Amino acid sequence: MKKFFKFFIIGVLALGVIGTFIFLWKKSQPKEVIYEIVEVNNGSIEKKTIATGKVEPRYEILIKPQLSGIISDIYKKAGDKVKEGDIIAKIKLIPDMVSLNNAEARVVRAQLVFDQTSSVFERDKKLYQEKVISKEDFEKSQLQYNNDKADLKAAQDNLSLTRDGITSDKTMLSNTLVRSTITGTILDIPVKVGNSVIQSNNFNDGTTIASVADMSDMLFVGKLDETEVGRVNQGAEMKISIGALQDVSLNAKLEYIAPKGVESGGAVLFDMKAAVHVPDDVFIRAGYSANAEIIFAKAENVIVIPESCLEFSKDTTFVHILKNTDPQEFEKKMVKTGLSDGVNIEITEGLKLEDKIRGSVVIEKSNIVVE
Repeated sequence: MKKFFKFFIIGVLALGVIGTFIFLWKKSQPKEVIYEIVEVNNGSIEKKTIATGKVEPRYEILIKPQLSGIISDIYKKAGDKVKEGDIIAKIKLIPDMVSLNNAEARVVRAQLVFDQTSSVFERDKKLYQEKVISKEDFEKSQLQYNNDKADLKAAQDNLSLTRDGITSDKTMLSNTLVRSTITGTILDIPVKVGNSVIQSNNFNDGTTIASVADMSDMLFVGKLDETEVGRVNQGAEMKISIGALQDVSLNAKLEYIAPKGVESGGAVLFDMKAAVHVPDDVFIRAGYSANAEIIFAKAENVIVIPESCLEFSKDTTFVHILKNTDPQEFEKKMVKTGLSDGVNIEITEGLKLEDKIRGSVVIEKSNIVVE
């Protein structure tokens, strides 16, 4: 019985050794590898980055009143197109009581003086017609009459301006009428009828009646990372895509990069602006979020292959050119590369358009045939 167990254990060990030997032998046998065949194509390579930002008008003008008061009428609404000089709103003046009393008193005094001068002038006019007084005395009386008449008119205009902010002969030039200073589109009117407004002065910015912008002159405003600023030059071509507008791509040209960066989240970002060309049939709203595709370099009509097909040895770059299809045979060949976009790469030397090269592995199987 003991001999049986002894031989049994020896047999198991022998089988284990033999099995291990067979496994290692199979492992060492060459395997047949089938590769994807990639055709060498003619194409274009662009090296680019993406900047995030928004689209906004180049100039957004804030319209402010020239006097303080209460909004009595609003003639426009957001989205309306206006021309320079168009009336947007009207202000009802709330006069200062001291100034109003002084203006009223000035009118009363001017009226009294003019009434007296008018009586003297009428009397002197008759005396001159009867040749009782000289022409020189009559002209002095007439001059005084005209001066006092002008003073009365000035006092009345001053009262009208103090009380109503307008004079009878300058209605269209009144400061109570708020006008657009540019031609464009009204973006916002943040006030309503009945709101109090104040004029701009040295102590405050004044109340904004409306914001107006030329929507045909738009900018992409975004930020560039410090690693990319050095590779971008002013005048670089860009493609703007707007999330709110599907299948719309706008051309833009880089106009400005800030000379000073701002640190944000551990990275240094630089403000940038690009002029956007907006076609007539595309309407862009101010504040749309957008992405800018900035092209650093571009190569057109060049030989292009997937970058994954390259092999590297020290400072040399290789590809494997297909020589035989079945079985697959390849020849290792040195190439020179150019521009890369991270997926495809330009080949400047070493390949022709009719060449086919080795790609990634498709099938890997053993050459051993089990009968």
